[in-house]
Parts: sequence; structure tokens; C-alpha cells
Amino acid sequence: MNVQAKQRSGVLLCGYYGEHNLGDDALLQVLLQGLPAHLQATITANDLTVIQALAPKARIVNRRSLLETLCALRKVQALVLGGGSLLQDSTSFKSLIYYILLIAAAHVRGLPVVLWGQGLGPLRNRFSRWIVRRVLRWVQVISWRDPESFQVAQRWRLPMPMLMAPDPVWQLPCREWKGGGAVVLCWRPTSMLDRSGWQQLIQALEMILKDIDVPVHWLAFHKHQDGELFLDLERQGLISSNLRSRSKTFVVGSVAEAMEQFAMAKLVIPMRLHALILAQLTGSPTVALSYDPKVSAAAAMADVPSMNLQTLIDCRELAGLYKRTMDVPVNLDKIESIRANASQHNKILRNFFG
Repeated sequence: MNVQAKQRSGVLLCGYYGEHNLGDDALLQVLLQGLPAHLQATITANDLTVIQALAPKARIVNRRSLLETLCALRKVQALVLGGGSLLQDSTSFKSLIYYILLIAAAHVRGLPVVLWGQGLGPLRNRFSRWIVRRVLRWVQVISWRDPESFQVAQRWRLPMPMLMAPDPVWQLPCREWKGGGAVVLCWRPTSMLDRSGWQQLIQALEMILKDIDVPVHWLAFHKHQDGELFLDLERQGLISSNLRSRSKTFVVGSVAEAMEQFAMAKLVIPMRLHALILAQLTGSPTVALSYDPKVSAAAAMADVPSMNLQTLIDCRELAGLYKRTMDVPVNLDKIESIRANASQHNKILRNFFG
């Protein structure tokens, strides 16, 4: 494949890019860094300005137009589904079909397909599982980002080379933790928390704020999902006057901006996977709140204290966990080991494309 790939210039990168979700754009940033220099990238995205800042030389097509994206396949020599859990039906069945059609179209045209840094599922529908298992046999190489996805793929006896490594975003460079600043929250709306659940989280937060005089920064990793969370909780009467006076919402527009917040944090409390990863790359004290097994798995791998939102403990115990973790930096040797393992995702790009 290497000899052929060197003669080819175009590759289509497909993912949930330019949708104002910092985690997915961080995946794209790492993917672009791993692509061999001779490849011309075409990227599917919604907000073009966000992606142009990451990849000024790339061609960009509207990811929300299946027709445009399929047309873009005619102008490239390979398809890469880059990062995240794209092959799942929990967001919508329509989303799953979008990516299946891209793989099928590439297969019909004889183009190689690479799945990079992927999670598999959840696939709740029997037909979803059947069709994904079928189209995966048209893929040439896969890197999975979690053991569960890798194990499912192994049980399916897929014929192509596969590997499993930590999420690709772990490859980003570490930064020095300075601390002493805000308590930073990276929370997201979730059906796992009712009014009582949110009360538990907020009461635990209020308990630690009694002893420290610091601001609370609400970092919105997804502009549209997270950006209104504080106001929504306030409308429900869950925010005290003390918490309101300390709180400020930040819609983070870049990885660098997020890491700057984490580097100055006294404590980071993330729900989102990539907020957890970036906080660890800055060495920031972190307690994860898991709404998804991928968050629990990443926390366990990095020795980060975590709490599953389905089994929330008493707010006093949660506050105690926050207090024990606050101002205690992470084990950077552990993080460097994870970073080294995560680099396997980009090694497969170099090996495949030459």
C-alpha cells in the first residue's frame, strides 16, 4: 500500500468536525498532525471558519450535505473516518447511515478506508449491528480507542489489521500545571441527572466553596449543548446567590484555550471525555463525573478519581472526594506512558500511507 499511497495526493477526513464541539476538533487537530505531509486533506465540517483555523491549506466540504460529501469522494484516493464514536445509533440512526453510506461509496469506487481512533457503538438496534458488521469488512485498517470496541471487533472476526490504543487526544503535548486558580467545571446536559441529581452535584460543589475563595468557571466544550447549562440550572432554582456571584461561563474555542484554563485550576471536575484528557495533560487535579463508560475507562487508566452519575453517592462524600483531590498534581510519568501508547494511532497513518 505504501508505494501506491505515495503517488496519491488526496484523502477525505470525515468526522463530527466544525460543530462547536471542542473534543471532536481536538481529534481532528491530532489527526492532521499524524497525516504524512504529501497528502492533501479534504475535511468534512459544518462551521468552516473553525476548521480553516486548524487546517488553512485543507479543502473543506459541508459535512451536513451527504451529496457534497459523496461528491468529494470522487476527488480523493482514500477515506479516513477520524476519531470519536461515529458508528453508533444512540445519536440517531440517520447519523449511522451517513457514515455507512460513505464507507460503501468508497468501497464501490475502490478507495481504501481507514478507521482512526474509533469507538464502536452503542448499537442498540439489531439491524444497526448487522449492517455495521457487514460494512466493516470493506475497511482496510482500524485503530480503536477503547478495549470494549476492540473486543467486539475481534469477536466479529474482522479480517483487516486492527490495534487498540488510548484516545488519540492523549498525544497532545503536556503543559505545566500552575494551580491556585478557579474550580473548573466541564459539565454537560444529560438524561442521567434529574433535578435531584443536579442538586447533589451542586450541593457538593457548594460545600467545598465554603472553605475556598476562588471563582467557578463553567467551560462549555460543546457550544450549543453546554453553553446554556448554567442558565438552565439557574432557571430551575438550583444556583445559590453565592455560586452565582462566583460563576462565569466560558465557551472554549481551542485546545490551547482549554488547557490554559486547566493549567491554572485548583480542581477540574469534567463530565466530557476530552476535558478529562486535556486536564490530565496539564497535570491538573481532577475528579471525573462519568455519564458514559468511555469516561470511566479513561479515568481508571489515568488513576483519576471518578463517580458514575448513575450511582451518585451522598453529596458530603462527593465533597470529601473533591477536597482530597484539590491541589494534588497528577502523576506525569503515568500520563507520559499513556501518551506513548496513544501514539500508535498516528503510526498506523504513517505505515499505511507511507
